[in-house]
Amino acid sequence: MADTYVLSIDQGTTSTRAMVFDHSGEVISVDQVEHEQIFPRAGWVEHDAEEIWKNTRKVIGGALSSANLNSKHIDSVGITNQRETAVVWEKATGRPIHHAIVWQDTRTQKMVDEIGGDAGPERFKEKTGLPLATYFAGPKIAWILDNVDGARERAEAGELLAGTMDTWVLWNLTGGGENEGVHVTDVTNASRTLLMDLATLDWDDELCEAIRVPRAMLPQIRSSSEEYGECKPGVLNGTPVAGILGDQQAATFGQACLEPGTAKNTYGTGNFMLLNTGTEIVRSDNGLLTTVCYQLGEDKPVYALEGSIAVTGSLVQWVRDNLGLIKDAPEIETLAKGVDDNGGVYFVPAFSGLFAPHWRPDARGAIVGLTRYANKGHIARAVLEATAFQTKEVLEAMQADATRAGSDLTELKVDGGMVANETLMQFQADILGIDVIRPKVAETTALGAAYAAGLATGYWSSTDDITDNWGEGQRWSPDMDSEQVDRLFRNWKKAVTRTLDWVDDDVD
Repeated sequence: MADTYVLSIDQGTTSTRAMVFDHSGEVISVDQVEHEQIFPRAGWVEHDAEEIWKNTRKVIGGALSSANLNSKHIDSVGITNQRETAVVWEKATGRPIHHAIVWQDTRTQKMVDEIGGDAGPERFKEKTGLPLATYFAGPKIAWILDNVDGARERAEAGELLAGTMDTWVLWNLTGGGENEGVHVTDVTNASRTLLMDLATLDWDDELCEAIRVPRAMLPQIRSSSEEYGECKPGVLNGTPVAGILGDQQAATFGQACLEPGTAKNTYGTGNFMLLNTGTEIVRSDNGLLTTVCYQLGEDKPVYALEGSIAVTGSLVQWVRDNLGLIKDAPEIETLAKGVDDNGGVYFVPAFSGLFAPHWRPDARGAIVGLTRYANKGHIARAVLEATAFQTKEVLEAMQADATRAGSDLTELKVDGGMVANETLMQFQADILGIDVIRPKVAETTALGAAYAAGLATGYWSSTDDITDNWGEGQRWSPDMDSEQVDRLFRNWKKAVTRTLDWVDDDVD
């Protein structure tokens, strides 16, 4: 046991990482490579899937090399991924027929409006747990089939395969076109396509027909923790791939949110808060998503409520890359600490519309409250506060749903890149009015996928090992008077209203 480890592939929105974990859940080694963000038009976001696969091979080799390990030291491989990003590729060659369309992309808005028809966004919510929105993978696949010459005919003929990024990575890891790669996804990723029935955990013919995705090109849906196939060829040749979890479900698993009523919030490219609701499918009355949290082998699936926020960490990246206001991401905290407050400035980053709890695709980003007094420090603070305010909106919705489900959220576990920003974490606790807790091992997304794989192979004996491995790293408690919280949040909600009804027939 001491000489073996689990390797996790974390295929994220901006980069791909490989991380090696030991039995105690500690990081042994890591390698990470960013990939290009492609913006063909306003609202369109793409990735080069072949670049991502090349980077995946690179980081696997890098993580093994830095720890002086080889395949004999790796018990199993887990995969976690940006979820709703969709790719379509040739079954025979493995070549994508189009760039992967990223979860943030909004090009399918007209399509989802047409699919909704008179019933609107709620048409399939009872079956899928999701509103019809550009966020999800199914319409992205349909768009590719409609816009690449001959693609729909080739898909009907069985020449094309489709999937989310977990499926793409797994298929290539297990041999791809030359070696009959395994074409599989797990229940968590499948639940983000608008094509799976939450109750049956299978592709649904009505949904596939309405969204116009041939069922034959979709991967087999399996649990989150079982052996799907072996890596071949390459440095991990013969190693079983035994765990798949969408990134936010992986973080929930890695945070040991294994009991109904436990919740976590991940601060990454966007923010994603998940509440474990157990084996019960809980429908949201407050703009949240109902999704699969995880399924371990033959066990019953565990479900969750989720609040998805499109733009948080990527706003810091935008301020760096598009405005040049900072040179690197951590500088945003230094700049924000140079002022005492936001100076009346609010930044609503509705770059892809507003996700939970609003679901307003017509919204676009806005900076409001500007006066001659405002400076770059106030803008920097408004950038950080936007993350906290959006999280509060989601938490309020989740608390309303949780109360109905018999739960009460009294603290929030947090993870992701932005939790290193202590100014943000303190403000988050202040605005929420509950404790915010960062674990000792902050890389919970990769860790969750590793746990899923290691549980399938017996590397970890039970989920009790996950609970035992989890440890509190730092805790922030509220320290702001309620009147100030109410004033700040009231002004935030006013700022949100200024972003609505922006996209119409004349503005794309």
